[in-house]
Amino acid sequence: MTSSKPPSSPRPGDIRILEVDHDFEDFRLRMPYRFGGRTITHLTLLNVSVLVRNGSGRQARGAGSMPLGNAWAFPSSQVTHDQSLGAMRVLAERIASITARHPLRAHPIDVYRRLEPLYLEAAAQVSAENRLAEPIPKLCALVVASAFDLAVHDAFGRVNRVDTYHAYGPEFMDRDLSHYLGEDFKGEWLDGYLRSRPAPTLHLYHSVGASDPLDSLDGGPAVEDGLPQTLAEWIAAEGLTHFKVKLNGSDLRLDVSRMADIERVVSAGQRKRRVRDWKYSLDFNEGCRDVDYLLDFLGEIENRAPSVAARLQYVEQPTSRNLAGPPRILLHPAARKVPLVADEALVDLDSFRLAREVGYSGVALKTCKGLSQSLLLAAAAQKYGAYLCVQDLTCPGLSLVHSAGLAARLPGVHALEANSRQYIPNANRRWMTKFPDLFRITDGRLGTAGLTGTGLGTGEAMTRSAS
Repeated sequence: MTSSKPPSSPRPGDIRILEVDHDFEDFRLRMPYRFGGRTITHLTLLNVSVLVRNGSGRQARGAGSMPLGNAWAFPSSQVTHDQSLGAMRVLAERIASITARHPLRAHPIDVYRRLEPLYLEAAAQVSAENRLAEPIPKLCALVVASAFDLAVHDAFGRVNRVDTYHAYGPEFMDRDLSHYLGEDFKGEWLDGYLRSRPAPTLHLYHSVGASDPLDSLDGGPAVEDGLPQTLAEWIAAEGLTHFKVKLNGSDLRLDVSRMADIERVVSAGQRKRRVRDWKYSLDFNEGCRDVDYLLDFLGEIENRAPSVAARLQYVEQPTSRNLAGPPRILLHPAARKVPLVADEALVDLDSFRLAREVGYSGVALKTCKGLSQSLLLAAAAQKYGAYLCVQDLTCPGLSLVHSAGLAARLPGVHALEANSRQYIPNANRRWMTKFPDLFRITDGRLGTAGLTGTGLGTGEAMTRSAS
């Protein structure tokens, strides 16, 4: 991206960070979640609070939260799960210190762009100090930083007593989008790529993990908590119509059979409900060794379960996140059959451009990569006609509220993955009363109309004047 020098004259709404606090919460999943050849059974949540002051002397706190999804952000055959999670926890400590010390007073996007290089330097230092066999990847560092970025955006809206999503235009920002995204965006502002109010509802994309039971437990253990466990039970309980299927990418026969079985179970459940329209997305989590595997899979599905092909909205990250290779995998033949969206590979504007070069037709945005970056990439995706979707990181509680808030503000996004209700519902409990339509699903939709107000839509601002 282009230079991130600070504005020459701060605006009254610009903020300076005064304090940064953070803590961790650990949760055990109610059932294992398998994807990309990995299985997770526990989740660590990073919670962040920041205190900021604006140019008028008011102060307010903002909050952010994000799972430390190391199985996704830092997969490695040389660094153990405990080592990568431990490194992320240490990095959170460093990022908290860096954020609290930085003197810049600016808009949150400019704050983040100044701080991100320092965060990446800290990640390199943590890698060296802990003698990790592989350094912390950029994606992993972004996940840790994202909770801090969200908290700053939230605090900015609260201290200025505005909906933060109304603060991305010339009234609050010093520069138009050309400063961040290039001359194609001259005279354009970020708020021009956002809804002024959130979409009232979004379709829920229900995740079907690689080991999730479909219509019976097949001898597996029952979870005695009163919630659905099989896919068939979830459909009946929540009226689901959108399904994100995790596939392996390493065994064509297994993947095709799994997808056909899922279609069988979904079709049976929808017949009972007299529903005729439902959708799929497929996520290989980089498992396909090449584009030929994906083409073979799509061909086999057309033969064995042709209805799946008609219902398929997109395929997510089928091959390696290393877009430059070796080997460099060109995906254009598959992209002519179905939209392909980059996820793990997407970490900045350069990777967005490279993804388009190798054949990706869309992008999967996630708040776990930072709200600042997600907003800018959303504008780029819309400008260049890329398919746009918003994905999850098993985000519970506040992190889901913020993820849903982003999805509900992006034109063209009609669905959101939100799987914490499946795997860690106990992490959602304190938010269910405040946002019942978001956390209790009855018609296959997430209620997002209420994600408004000061900050990032979680409640009224608490401000005080400087003494």
